[in-house]
Amino acid sequence: MMSKRETGRTLMTADWVVGHEKGAHVLLPRGEVVFEDGEILFVGHGFPGEVSQRIDYGAALIGPGFIDLDALSDLDTTVLGLDNQPAWQKGRIWPKSYMQAGPREMYTSEELRWQKRYAFTRLIANGITTALPIASLFYREWGETWDEFTGAAEAAADLGLRVYLGPAYRSGNTYVKGAGDIAFHFDEARGLAGLAEARRFCETFENTSDGLVRTMLAPDRIETCTAGLLRETAKVVRELDVPVRLHCCQSAFEYNSVVEMHGISPPQLLDSLGFLSPRAILPHLTYISGANGITHNAPDLDILADSGAALAHCPLVMARGGSSLQSYARYRDRGITIGMGTDTHPPDMIANMQVGLITARLAGDGADVSSADLYTAATLGGARALGRDDLGHLSAGARADMTVIALDDPAMGQIIDPIQTILLNGSGRDVHTVVIDGRIVMRDGEISGVDHSAMREQAQAQFDGMKAQYPDRTFGHPPVDAIFAPSFPIRSAAQ
Repeated sequence: MMSKRETGRTLMTADWVVGHEKGAHVLLPRGEVVFEDGEILFVGHGFPGEVSQRIDYGAALIGPGFIDLDALSDLDTTVLGLDNQPAWQKGRIWPKSYMQAGPREMYTSEELRWQKRYAFTRLIANGITTALPIASLFYREWGETWDEFTGAAEAAADLGLRVYLGPAYRSGNTYVKGAGDIAFHFDEARGLAGLAEARRFCETFENTSDGLVRTMLAPDRIETCTAGLLRETAKVVRELDVPVRLHCCQSAFEYNSVVEMHGISPPQLLDSLGFLSPRAILPHLTYISGANGITHNAPDLDILADSGAALAHCPLVMARGGSSLQSYARYRDRGITIGMGTDTHPPDMIANMQVGLITARLAGDGADVSSADLYTAATLGGARALGRDDLGHLSAGARADMTVIALDDPAMGQIIDPIQTILLNGSGRDVHTVVIDGRIVMRDGEISGVDHSAMREQAQAQFDGMKAQYPDRTFGHPPVDAIFAPSFPIRSAAQ
């Protein structure tokens, strides 16, 4: 059951409040935020009206809720591939034998529905108030299903999370043809059927659950979608006016595969198909012409900037794999809208901002990229990517989506500026309270009706069951302990 909005006017105050002036954030020491019926009425100092309740969070920062354009919504498997490489040898790509036997679902429908709810609690706990869920299709028969996304809509409504939902679909996948030899399999009819189901989902669920549930289209990856599927997706985007998210330019393999299949770069392909528009959200854009070893001669950055498409910047997961944007400032200064995504566990937006700042400076941006840039991307940037001028900031008329980040833990260190301090020493674990659409969905770290310990145990049990299925979907079918070697030799008590 969805929690109720606070009754009457609620005034929140803290040592710091992130206000909003002329399209940009400002800092308000001992500021006040007043909201009622899901809408912010006042941000500033000395509210002159009457209120039903006052909440003083003391040494804390009250800011707009984080917007996660690529929010993990299943059990994360990054840990399986962290040290276990190469991917084709460790079950991260299907072997030909598994393809011939017929791919299967590795989770039950009940487990898939539960995983959405579990993941949504982790998003809220990390201060994410608007989420566009993402899950891996490596563990699926093909695409995502109507049933699990019905469950996702129910979970979001119950927990009070603002979401944009749409089942992922594709027309192809990669598989291991031979040792180190990666090939593609395509079934365009199946992809188009997935698009039709996704369209029906959008038409059914758009703007439901009191406006918390919105919809989007989610074709999987550019290299696993035929030109026909991408063209038809763009047509549906125009007809329904919903966002579309497509993972693009995220690896040299993907970029070069698109060039080999189509003769043009990924941005050129999307442009030729009418796919790019201000409704398009593209994670991760780390591999474009002139970046990360890509030598193809294409005006990729100009194409992306001129289209109005947004970048979903996911620096933590990309850095774990050894890549990053070659220059955050270059994308920003070219006018590309930059929002943030987590795309991994934990969905810690603070950690992503920290890694984003670090990798930008390692890439040579220096002081040209600041803490303010990353915080803006995680709030205003995400709102712009979604075309929502009522999200991502705290000002009168905006939706009451807020995150309270505690500043009183000794680990936070000394504070000269709250944003800089959080990006230096903060963590998602410092998120104290979360308000979404005027509902306090997390209070003092507690989400009503959620037993985090029990959910962790169930998540581990499902994860162990999935891992046990790896041998038949791994090239050469080695045993599980050969696929996933421990960091150090394990010695049991009997040894």
